Amino acid sequence: MSVWGVAFVAGWFGIGLPTDPLYAFVWLWTATVAWNSHRPWRTHLRFARDWLPVVLLLAAYNLSRGFADNGATPHVLELVAADRWMFGWLLGGDVPTVWLQERLYDPEAVRWWDVLASWVYFSHFVVALAAAVVLWLRNRDRWAAFMRRWAFLCATGLVTYFLYPAAPPWWAAKYGLLEEVARISTRGWRAFGMHGAGNLLNAGQIASNPVAAMPSLHTAFALFVVVFFLGSVRRRWWPLLLAYPLAMTFTLVYAGEHYVIDVLVGWAYVGMTFLVVGLAERWWRRRTTGRVEGPPAAEPSVTS
Repeated sequence: MSVWGVAFVAGWFGIGLPTDPLYAFVWLWTATVAWNSHRPWRTHLRFARDWLPVVLLLAAYNLSRGFADNGATPHVLELVAADRWMFGWLLGGDVPTVWLQERLYDPEAVRWWDVLASWVYFSHFVVALAAAVVLWLRNRDRWAAFMRRWAFLCATGLVTYFLYPAAPPWWAAKYGLLEEVARISTRGWRAFGMHGAGNLLNAGQIASNPVAAMPSLHTAFALFVVVFFLGSVRRRWWPLLLAYPLAMTFTLVYAGEHYVIDVLVGWAYVGMTFLVVGLAERWWRRRTTGRVEGPPAAEPSVTS
């Protein structure tokens, strides 16, 4: 694990943080090898077998999301109107992104909250994957349940991107549909001289779909991971866990990546995911249980 840690830090500074699915998969796989180095190679190859469909799914998701804006006219004004309707009475008519950046964003200096926001934003790319790896190591059944829900959440989000392309605040400001908004989700790393840390992330932001804001899967993933494990921890830890999706919400709104309405819809998608997949699993268990047990045996006839 020490060798793995040194290699990870070197790759972090030389190539960038692992935000690409394939790149992240390599680091996660080698981490399981390092953690269980005493086990035979067939055990480590089992990880690649189980995770290959997941990696392919995430790669296809990233690629297909980039086509969602082809020839599409993004929705903008209704998102701005929604945020103003919810918060304008409190923020002097501003949307939360504009209000926060006017008070917290300094183009000339990186503040501590910028650093925190960059780390929270980056966590989107690793927290769900890391949680899934831990589940794979400890409980394959729970890992499968986690991945079914995660795949459903990604699929429904992707379908929505095609059906309802929506632009984030930074895009709206770029085209004069909103007051000035800076895209500042990765600027916090400069405070530590980590200029290369966001290389892959910045490249991915340039290549990705700029009008895939509705729903916010960043905050949906954060809430999804917390909700999945919420029943497994004591209630005294719930406030700490729930602080994570709230921190992600602040980060996304402050950094110009999402409106609050995007976040709320993302949370609604999480609820829909657990409801639909849970019902489907119960239906499947009833169906398979009936197959295994088979029809009840006929009672022997009694003849006089």
